[in-house]
Amino acid sequence: MSSLLGRSGSNLRAALDFAKRIPCVLLLDEIDAIAKRRSDDADVGELKRLVTVILQEVDEWPATGLLLAATNHPDLIDPALWRRFDLVVEFKVPEAAAVKEAIKRFLGPDFALFGRWIEILAFAFRGESFSDIEREIQRFRRAVALGTTPDAELIEEFIKARALSLDRQGRIDMAVLLAKQTRLSQHSISDITGVSRDTIRKYTSDGSTVATKRRRREV
Repeated sequence: MSSLLGRSGSNLRAALDFAKRIPCVLLLDEIDAIAKRRSDDADVGELKRLVTVILQEVDEWPATGLLLAATNHPDLIDPALWRRFDLVVEFKVPEAAAVKEAIKRFLGPDFALFGRWIEILAFAFRGESFSDIEREIQRFRRAVALGTTPDAELIEEFIKARALSLDRQGRIDMAVLLAKQTRLSQHSISDITGVSRDTIRKYTSDGSTVATKRRRREV
């Protein structure tokens, strides 16, 4: 990017022309930075000229090369650019099973230490991307390696922070899971999730009652 009029477009064209001269795979990450909707009145004319440049370059892209672009903000991309790509791949939020497998992989040799928290972590990471999950897991591993924080304290602090973003039912579900999967007291679980001990007792005792009645019927 340049403060001189027209220079940014020239720089972009030079980079793309270089990539077109030899067989290659070119990835334009964060494409929304240079290909925003031209209908956006908030953008200056220079940015709109960049869109024109990249549209022209994509039209002339040789068959010997592969052009990829990535964005976290597809709604910002100029529609004309969308039409010029042959394939659009959407990476959706991972499902529960994929989240659990990702946690195991990111923990690596530390899985033996954190494995008892796997169900809790899988629940807490719902709706997160793989990159966000990896970053948080690596933070856990660094803290343990440096000896700054015990694993149980790390998980409790993380869950407490995550609970703030959950709705009431989500916090209840997390509290019930903690009651079933850990040895934490109801007082501690209430402090972590913000769910009252009466509510925790209600949901955990209801589950026990249902299970007991089911076993009796089976007998």
